Amino acid sequence: MTSKTPVDLWFDPFCPYAWMTSRWLLEVEKVRDIEPRWHIMSLNVLNEGKEVSEAYREQITRAIEPVRVVAAAQAKYGDDVVGPLYTELGTRLHNGRMIKRLGRLRETVIEALEAAGLDPALADAMESEEYDDAVRESHHEGISLVGQEVGTPVIRVGANAFFGPVITSIPRGEDAGRLWDGVVLVTSVDTFFELKRSRTKDPDFS
Repeated sequence: MTSKTPVDLWFDPFCPYAWMTSRWLLEVEKVRDIEPRWHIMSLNVLNEGKEVSEAYREQITRAIEPVRVVAAAQAKYGDDVVGPLYTELGTRLHNGRMIKRLGRLRETVIEALEAAGLDPALADAMESEEYDDAVRESHHEGISLVGQEVGTPVIRVGANAFFGPVITSIPRGEDAGRLWDGVVLVTSVDTFFELKRSRTKDPDFS
């Protein structure tokens, strides 16, 4: 029996592009022998000391709150809950458009915890700095693989690490597999660094 290849993905639950990439990775798992493993990173930590708009600064200040909750759940239950909790959070924040209603963020987090079968009291971690060291440690583990000029998501396959891919729709079936094959191929070339074009579409969460 062929063992599956571990694939590590670092995400911030607030990032719509990390969400799209993570859902693509689950599609890849259906057609390629990979095993996704989930890790937190933080848009708030990433942008410390950087010049960003006030509106974006306000959003990423709130963004660390769900990250803290994931860290708290991981500390209480172990690594296996990170992926399922991310799914419940992302489904509500992005597919359910709750990311636009930050006033209901705590209720959204509680709903996600309950749907994942976890203690809803973990939502208290949103306003606590207790898990910030764990958040920073995981964040720095991921971002150190690719450098400070990029963000979330970060993917690692063995010694091969990269930012992205940034996609606006989720490839399914063999389309997901072909994209995976191509991304792994080009990023495995030691002297390859960047391939980019301007985004002309918003994420389609369907």
